[in-house]
Amino acid sequence: MYNYNPLDCLPSSAELPDSDDTPVDNELQILIPNLLLAILASIWHNRDDWFFGINMGIYYTPLQPAIVPDGFLSLGVERFVGENGRSSYVFWEEEGITPILALEVVSQTYNGEYEQKKIDYAQLGILYYVIYAPTRLRLEVYRLVEGKYILQLGDKIWMPEIGLGIGREQGTYQGRTREWLFWYDQDGNRYQTPEEVNAQQQQQLEQTQQQLQELLARLQQQGIDPNLL
Repeated sequence: MYNYNPLDCLPSSAELPDSDDTPVDNELQILIPNLLLAILASIWHNRDDWFFGINMGIYYTPLQPAIVPDGFLSLGVERFVGENGRSSYVFWEEEGITPILALEVVSQTYNGEYEQKKIDYAQLGILYYVIYAPTRLRLEVYRLVEGKYILQLGDKIWMPEIGLGIGREQGTYQGRTREWLFWYDQDGNRYQTPEEVNAQQQQQLEQTQQQLQELLARLQQQGIDPNLL
């Protein structure tokens, strides 16, 4: 007897558009989520159970167009899928796992971030909805409570279900120093950008080399040949 599986009839991620083809208002709409992804890739480098999408379509039903946040985070999914990665995030290919966080970066004009998108994300069950307006230096983090988004108070919002906090402050990314969004630990300490990590490692290397040179100089002053040690 033939066993019918309805999932076999649904379109795959390769057959669906990967975004809504709407151009971004400002490059910050790409740079800000890219920085969050870069930091996650550093602090979660040994984890394979997460995925952070940027300007990627989320398909929750084949009958409706995709919802496309500027960024979103899912936990409990494979980080890497196939050789070419995901082209879109499709619920029926992700075992129905809903993203836990959605990010919208408001650049020049509002685009439904406080109206339709808030409704859409709540209906999907996305636990945290983050709205950041970099030109206004304003960050709002909402948590879904009984089907409604409740604004969380504070400059750095701890999200226990994710194990990270999110907030904003000055930093340097791709050579640009300005206010960015960052991840934080439970004590409110900011995780560094890749550039900051590299600069710190370079500084430590230079200090080590300087200490080595000073040690060699002291040995030579005492008439000791370092090559004979």
